[in-house]
Amino acid sequence: MTAQDLISFARGAPSLDIVDIDGLKAAAVAALDADPGGATAYGTSVGYPPLREWVAARHRVPVAQVLLTNGSLQADAFLFDALLGPGDDVVVENPTYDRTLLGLGNRGCRVHQVPLDAEGVDTGALRALLESGVRPKLAHIIPNYQNPAGVTLSLARRRELLALAAEYGFTVFEDDPYTDIRFRGEALPALQELAADVPGAVVVRAGSFTKTVCPGVRVGYLIGAPDLMARIAGTATNLYISPNMFAQATVHQFCVSGGFDRSIATVSAALGERARVLGEALRENLPDAAFTAPDGGYFLWVEFPADVPADKLAAAAAERGVAVVKGSDFVVDGGHHALRLAFSAVTVDRIREGVRRLADAVAAVRG
Repeated sequence: MTAQDLISFARGAPSLDIVDIDGLKAAAVAALDADPGGATAYGTSVGYPPLREWVAARHRVPVAQVLLTNGSLQADAFLFDALLGPGDDVVVENPTYDRTLLGLGNRGCRVHQVPLDAEGVDTGALRALLESGVRPKLAHIIPNYQNPAGVTLSLARRRELLALAAEYGFTVFEDDPYTDIRFRGEALPALQELAADVPGAVVVRAGSFTKTVCPGVRVGYLIGAPDLMARIAGTATNLYISPNMFAQATVHQFCVSGGFDRSIATVSAALGERARVLGEALRENLPDAAFTAPDGGYFLWVEFPADVPADKLAAAAAERGVAVVKGSDFVVDGGHHALRLAFSAVTVDRIREGVRRLADAVAAVRG
């Protein structure tokens, strides 16, 4: 089977057909025309000033609360290094982003996974964990169209989470790269916005242009208390002097030209259609598979019956030219009958064919 025959549900990235290549070309030229010195210089560790101001205005926060990074994964790493150390307790969702588990594990943290359901993280289970004596320093939460589960944290759960954070004194890390990629329903207020009405609740938010502009720009950001952002900026200075100024200047021009809003509309429409077709294909070809249809984002989490081990299924799918990611990659323990399917890079016709191949793989595993 050739590389062209491979259908990959493995990686959460937009396909090239929905990336605004012409808009990015124009933005790069505009960045060099408008600010050649700023776009080509080392710059400052807090990021390209005009883009920093744009992010601050978009999220209605003071500029001092914004720090731009080389992608949101680096923002995560900066925050973990600033707040956590070996042996610290950290709460994450179950399942959660595999790189989060890797980053926390590499820092020697004690990771406590709290289950998800269709309304997001189970705050009742979180309260039980806290009442058992666990005192986390941080709770890592992906509130919108969660990776890998695709679910969204409900408004009631958002308020319950913030109340627990205030009561037990932990920081909520709102990891929110997917928030703009919404297919249906109304947008919910960010945890950071809601925290303003919860005395004692502390939220640090991360965002990214990877999912809305393109992965290759590698531009992300943190929004948090000015003293924390200043401390992280000091770390960034010692690490790399400044992030990628040319990429950030290009993203800034893309945003102010209207490209950002156009890109959100394009990506959201395309991915909404892909998510719909993926759900239809799963119901038709794999009726005993369980999943929650996402309201946005890039991912869908599928649970299979007990007679379908995910490791064997992934191998059988690969033999048929379908790449998937096992659920066990996203949990400390478990996920042995689940897959994460990323539909963002697969066109509609390929989605249907991919699910047909996946159903054939399930049949082969069942023997």
